[in-house]
Amino acid sequence: MLFDSHCHLDDPQLLPHLGTLIPEAEAAGITGFLVPGVHPAGWQPIQSLCSSQPRICPAYGVHPMHADLVTPSVLATLKTHAVTACAIGEIGLDYQFPSPPRELQRQAFAAQLQVALEAGLPVLLHCRKAFEDLIAILRESEVSRIGGVMHSFSGSLATAEICLKLGLHISLSGTVTYANARRPLEVAKAVPLERLLLETDAPDLAPEPYRGSVNVPAHLLATARRVADIRGIPLDDLARHTFNNAVRLFKLDPSLGSHSTH
Repeated sequence: MLFDSHCHLDDPQLLPHLGTLIPEAEAAGITGFLVPGVHPAGWQPIQSLCSSQPRICPAYGVHPMHADLVTPSVLATLKTHAVTACAIGEIGLDYQFPSPPRELQRQAFAAQLQVALEAGLPVLLHCRKAFEDLIAILRESEVSRIGGVMHSFSGSLATAEICLKLGLHISLSGTVTYANARRPLEVAKAVPLERLLLETDAPDLAPEPYRGSVNVPAHLLATARRVADIRGIPLDDLARHTFNNAVRLFKLDPSLGSHSTH
């Protein structure tokens, strides 16, 4: 059994096709899915999706690219959604582009992190070209009390080790299968099995040999096979560990027939 710890099933490229995508994923051994929120307008649709599909688990947050939307009113709504969430996210920092302003992103991130701490929920962390600031904010918080995931981790092994010391999990995506991958291979080999998660980030980051196409949850199997190969362990062992890690971190029903409420 595999767990897709980050897939945007509410995305317009995927949502109309879930009737086939979910059975295809289950046929490939993927039995659970965590769908992160990125925009307040998407929270209610995610809640509805998870209500109709018990194997799909909800997370709610505002992506750093929408940091300007994090108002007191939105934070109040986030607290309401946290009651039925498995995590708060996808939140974090993204310095790839000049906008939104970095200070605004840091404020939005810290505010959502506080919601997670109050709710006792782990966080799904997005970080692009901003590890120094992200880690500084995490260090100032009590993130080790709630845990979380460095989603689609793109940093160095040294950065991964800092994140592990903060009590975080490391999630690997299809980038680990790319021919030019270097750092993801080092991370995939070195991260302790009990802190490793797998994800598709569908519809993005399709693994080889699907690169360039719309990514779907069934493709998680290709990433899992590559990680198992890098580590020199049987695929079944990797699947069992990463699945159990997700169940433990997100407080899921091991059968994934339902997720716990907080």
